[in-house]
Amino acid sequence: QVQLVESGGGLVQAGGSLRLSCAASGRAFSRYVMGWFRQAPGKEREFVAAIRWSGGHTYYGDSVKGRFTISRDNAKNTVYLEMNSLNAEDTAVYYCAVSSRSSGVLVHGYDYDYWGQGTQVTVSS
Repeated sequence: QVQLVESGGGLVQAGGSLRLSCAASGRAFSRYVMGWFRQAPGKEREFVAAIRWSGGHTYYGDSVKGRFTISRDNAKNTVYLEMNSLNAEDTAVYYCAVSSRSSGVLVHGYDYDYWGQGTQVTVSS
């Protein structure tokens, strides 16, 4: 069983930065994709970013390109989401997820098999 634990959320002023972490355990992730999604109140879940564990290929949602960076630490089985130039529209619960699919650009929630509990990010304007 895969376990994902997010951390790093909180309250930040507009223009500020936060770094989210997702610690994964329970399985070898060398062929997996790790992703971040977010969901704001009253809105649908939105793809934020993903990284292929092997090779490190990254993908970003249009709304965060150029501001957010996803990375991984293989030794720690941890994925990070560095968020810069935050604005009020980034306020949401952020979820880490893992997919066992071996190919494709995985931007839909149904592509992912396991999810973390989420961490709240609030950006004050």
